Amino acid sequence: MERLPVIYVRGYAGGTAGINSQVDDPFYGFNEGATHVRVGGDGDPMFYQFEGPLLRLMSDENYRLLVRGDQHQYLEDADDGSVRPHSLWVYRFYDQAATTFAAPPREEGLIHRFLTGLHQRVTSEGFDIESAAAGLYDLVMLVRAKTGAPKVYLVAHSMGGLVCRCMMQKVCAGEGRTPAKDIVARLFTYGTPHGGIDFEISALDWAQEAFGPAGSDIFAPEKMYGYLTPGRHFGDLPGPGTRWDPQALDPEVFSPADVFCLIGTNPQDYGAARLVVGPKSDGLVRIERAYVRGAHRSYVHRSHSGSYGEVNSEEGYQNLRRFLFGRWGVAVTLNGLPAYPSNMAELPEADQWPVWQADMRLTIRGLPIVLSEQLAAHWCPVQINDELARHVDSADTPVPLATTFLLDAAHEAELARERGDQPSPPRHGGRLRYVMTLRVFKLVERGRGFRFTEHLEQVPDWEDSLIVDVGPNEAGDGLTAWTAWNSEVGGCNDTCDPITEGLPPEGRHPTVFERHGATHVARVDLPAIAHGLPIMGEAAHLTIVVTDRLAATAEAAPTP
Repeated sequence: MERLPVIYVRGYAGGTAGINSQVDDPFYGFNEGATHVRVGGDGDPMFYQFEGPLLRLMSDENYRLLVRGDQHQYLEDADDGSVRPHSLWVYRFYDQAATTFAAPPREEGLIHRFLTGLHQRVTSEGFDIESAAAGLYDLVMLVRAKTGAPKVYLVAHSMGGLVCRCMMQKVCAGEGRTPAKDIVARLFTYGTPHGGIDFEISALDWAQEAFGPAGSDIFAPEKMYGYLTPGRHFGDLPGPGTRWDPQALDPEVFSPADVFCLIGTNPQDYGAARLVVGPKSDGLVRIERAYVRGAHRSYVHRSHSGSYGEVNSEEGYQNLRRFLFGRWGVAVTLNGLPAYPSNMAELPEADQWPVWQADMRLTIRGLPIVLSEQLAAHWCPVQINDELARHVDSADTPVPLATTFLLDAAHEAELARERGDQPSPPRHGGRLRYVMTLRVFKLVERGRGFRFTEHLEQVPDWEDSLIVDVGPNEAGDGLTAWTAWNSEVGGCNDTCDPITEGLPPEGRHPTVFERHGATHVARVDLPAIAHGLPIMGEAAHLTIVVTDRLAATAEAAPTP
C-alpha cells in the first residue's frame, strides 16, 4: 500500500495549564509509549514495553520524523517535491494559545473565567476549533506541496478528530478550497467524540452549555452543528424539523469507508471523569458516541488517556498500521438468522422475549494483543436483537461481527529491501491467520430487569472460535482460504498449517471464494450444534468478505 505523509492531531488539553504542558512536549504526546500490560496471573500489571506510535511507524514502515528545530519551518524552507512522502508530522495547533513562549496575554484564574465565560463560546485561553481546522488545511496543503504526495493520512486523538472533521466537512467546502476527498486518503481516530460528550450529571451538562469551561462546550452535540456544517457558525443550532446527526459523514464529502474509529471501553483507568461519564465509555467518551456511522471500528479495553490509554497502546497502533497499510480488508457477518417479528410488542409475554447477545474477540497470529473485543463485561456486546430490528422481517439480515485489515507479505519484503536487509522467505507460505471467537448468550428481560429463574450467569449457550488462514492462490491473482472451527481441530492449533490439517481428511479442502472484481466472498457454515439455538436456526452461517484494496483503487481510477 502507498505510504503517504502522516499528520497527527492531538486532543483536548483543557485550560492554560494543560495547554502549556502539551506545548512543552515536542510531539504533543504522540511519542509516548507504555510499559504496563494487564496480563499478570496475580492481577497486577506486568512490564511490557511498547515504544509508541511514532517510533513504531519509523521502525515498521521506514517513516522519517523530520524536525531540525521546527517542523513547520523545515517544510517552509524545503523545495517543492524535495521531502520524502513517508514522513511524520505533528500539527502543533495549541502553540498560539500557550503562555510558555510569551507573557500571559490576559489575567488568569477563576475571576477571569467567570467574567469571560459568557462570551467565550469556542475559545480556551486562545484556542478556536475552526481556526485550528483552517490551520490544519494549510498544513495539509503545505505537506502535499513539499512531498509531492497527492494525499495525506490524518491520525487524531479525541478532539483532534473533530478538528479533522471540521476541516474536511466545513473548511474544505469554502470557496477556493480543495475538497477533502482529494487531499485526505484516510482518517484514523482514537477515542474521538464524534457524537459529542454528555455527562451523566445534569448540572455539568448545563455548565458545559452555558459557560464552556476551558472551551469544553465544543463537545456539546448541538453545538457541533455550527463547526461541522458549511455556512453555519458556532452557536447555530439545527432548525426546527432539521434532521442532523453529528456522527453522519456525507459520502460525497468523504467516504466513511476511509475512516477508522478506535473505541475505548475501559472507564476505570482514566481518572475523575469516569465518575460523571459513567460506564459504557473510555472514561470520557461514551462507546456509542465514539464512531462515524459506516466507518470501520475496533473496540479495545483501553482508557481515553493515561498509562492504559488508547494512543500509547499497542492495540491502537496495530489497528492503525493495518488500516493505513494493510492490503486486504476483511469483514465478517452473521447471516441467515430467523426473521425478526415486526409486531413484537403484540406478542404474548413480549416483556420476556429473549435478548440475544454475542461476545466477540478478534486476534491475528503473531500479535501480543487482542485486535478488537466486544464483550458484555466491557459494556459493548454484539446486540443481535438490535441488529435484526434494523431490518424488520428480513430473514437474511447480516449482523456485523468483525472488521480488520491484513498486511501483504510483498509489502513486508519491500520494507526490508529499503532497510538494506535481505527479505525473509514468507512464513506459512504467505498465509495470514486471524481468529474470531464468539460466545452467544440468551437473556430474558422482565420490565426493566432480567429474569434469573433459569439463568446461568456467564455460561454461553454456544461458544467457539473460527480460525481462518488466508493466502494467495496458485495463480497469484486471487486468494485461497482455509477455515476451521477450533472445536473440530485435533491437537494444538498452532501446529496445524494450514488449520485444516487438524481436521479429518474429508474436511481439509480450501474454502471456496467467489470473486467479484476486487472482492472475494466466502460462506462458512456454523458447527451443527450451533443450529440448535433458536436465534440461529438452520440457515445461519458466516460470510467473509475480503477486499483487495490495491485492486479496488485501480478499478476506481479514471480511465486515461
